[in-house]
Amino acid sequence: MGKAKAPAPAGSSQLFEVECPCCQASLKVDAVTHAVISHKEREKPKPIEDLAAAVAKLKGEAGRRDEAFQKSIAQHKMQQQVLDRKFDELLKQAQADPDSPPPPRDFDFD
Repeated sequence: MGKAKAPAPAGSSQLFEVECPCCQASLKVDAVTHAVISHKEREKPKPIEDLAAAVAKLKGEAGRRDEAFQKSIAQHKMQQQVLDRKFDELLKQAQADPDSPPPPRDFDFD
């Protein structure tokens, strides 16, 4: 629930100041009628202070995305080479000793 502040002096109608939990707006509520008398929206920060800095930041992000993509492609190609080498090595072992049983698999232990 919102934060309530102390009520106004007894001479006037009692108003409670409450903060909205969703939008953090400040609401003044009448205690007798339970109606919102006034509200003040939370100040939002300016979206862009300097347009040139924002453009430079976006250009830098494109370079970082491209670099991450190229790194991912290189890693994928390297992974394929590793798998090929493992397969070749296991194939050589299987051809060298064809009478040996296959290695145990994870679900063989159940």
